[in-house]
Amino acid sequence: MWAPAAAQVNVELTASGDAMPMERDGDGVWGATVRDAGPGSRYFYRLNGQISRPDPYSRFQPEGVHGPSEVVNLNTYAWHDADWPGLRIQGLVIYQAHVGSATPEGTLDSLISQLPRLQQLGVTAIQLLPLGEFPGTRNWGYDGVDVFAVSRNYGGPAALQRFVDAAHQHALGVILDVIYNHFGPDGNYLRDFAPEYFTDRYHTPWGDAINYANPYVRKLVVDNVGYWLREYHVDGLRFDATHAIYDSSSPHILAEASLAARSETSKPVVLIAETGENDVVYVKSVADGGRGFDAVYADDFHHSLRRYLAGDHEGYYAEFAGTLAEVARCIEDGWLRHGPPTSMAAWQFLYVLQNHDQVGNRAFGERLHHQIGIERFAAASALLLFLPFTPMLFMGQEFGASTPFQYFTDHNPELGRLVTEGRRREFKAFSAFADPATRERIPDPQAVSTFEASKLRLAETSSPPGPELIGWYAALLQLRRSDPVLLDQARERTEARALSADVLAVRRWHEGDERLLLVNFGDEPATVTQFGADWRVMLGLANARAKGAIVQPRSAAILGRSAS
Repeated sequence: MWAPAAAQVNVELTASGDAMPMERDGDGVWGATVRDAGPGSRYFYRLNGQISRPDPYSRFQPEGVHGPSEVVNLNTYAWHDADWPGLRIQGLVIYQAHVGSATPEGTLDSLISQLPRLQQLGVTAIQLLPLGEFPGTRNWGYDGVDVFAVSRNYGGPAALQRFVDAAHQHALGVILDVIYNHFGPDGNYLRDFAPEYFTDRYHTPWGDAINYANPYVRKLVVDNVGYWLREYHVDGLRFDATHAIYDSSSPHILAEASLAARSETSKPVVLIAETGENDVVYVKSVADGGRGFDAVYADDFHHSLRRYLAGDHEGYYAEFAGTLAEVARCIEDGWLRHGPPTSMAAWQFLYVLQNHDQVGNRAFGERLHHQIGIERFAAASALLLFLPFTPMLFMGQEFGASTPFQYFTDHNPELGRLVTEGRRREFKAFSAFADPATRERIPDPQAVSTFEASKLRLAETSSPPGPELIGWYAALLQLRRSDPVLLDQARERTEARALSADVLAVRRWHEGDERLLLVNFGDEPATVTQFGADWRVMLGLANARAKGAIVQPRSAAILGRSAS
């Protein structure tokens, strides 16, 4: 255990109170063999005979971030996924879920019951919001401090092994959200071990930047990347806020992490960078000076489309025109800012209609369909799933969930008060919340009711509009994975055009076959004649005719034709 700041370190077993002295090497790494401990033993590191702290590499924190660490043996689980081929970015369809609110029980074991439904829907991987131990009983996971410890709230380490194994039995990959840009404030004891974990050379919106100039700090991240792939058989990682991971070293810590991931297993893995930088460096190979990731967030599509559909125009939405012409240009270029990245393949762009950030960081956590209605949302869903880019769905959008997804925490009272005040203060600059009384209506992150309101009501999958919307998603995903034109995922064989203020057309072609998506967000039928005749309706609300097609209001249709 690395603790260069300590003059004395002991391993303190909580059951017996025994304190085993550790020996230090020249780098400040302390070691000891504790012979009367095994799985289930709980322990602290006692620093300088004064303070007891959980292990920075803890695999399990059964009493929370302030309690002792517990020894676990992850090698006893009998895996059933030897034939699982791993996960590739090509053809991937991701379903993003927060374990605590995806089911009434809020555990990994309860989420297993949803795997058959998601497999039938047609997604190919589940991306779980962060699982590392966090303060209290409810949290998005981005306030975590124990990056190796699967939260006790979700069932702990064994539950994650069961979940991944079950997902593979249902032909679903598992991607974990990992945070290497900051540590949460509550239960963060790393400075007690080594002030060198942090640096004031850089600053992040969430606190002190992590010091990747130090080899032991780098090692923690590289070890953590390999740990998830090796011990839990996960298929990929989504790196949070990579723009705030600062490192002037060569190679960059993200490049080192991607190389570590590829070397950990012979199976393919998927690595995704969450950033708004629109920088091709993330998907360039490490050999070419890049970071070696498979895909990067492409938020311009979401921002432009949402401004058009819902009228959002403040904050970062102010940068976008919110016209279908702009959306069409984004589709053809991949993103709007910093120029078209001609070297990137379509699957290297991650596209969404909504995700936990875009929903949960709204004042009331409302979903897109809450604002624009199910019909227009279903039409937008067809657009997302017709495009050649990698799509991600946010839990509940496939059945039109009535519940919001709000920002919730369970911090100690002092920190919790600051979080509540800060949450309401951050909306002060928006015109809708200029009135202090309106800001007071913003749900309190610390309230249990805020968390409970965010839980999916799974009974809605069998009541309107659930079944109809689920059927629409399933049909779109079935076409996406079976049609040779949509399977092609070629940007150079994709063109988009705004036919009017409310009608968008996207054409894709492959080896003589053509597919045409017509989306009519307006309130009147749209007659489309620009693409000629001989089209057949493959999916959706349209009537093909001799000179073109008629698309019904607030709907979408996919047409097809063949040169033969």
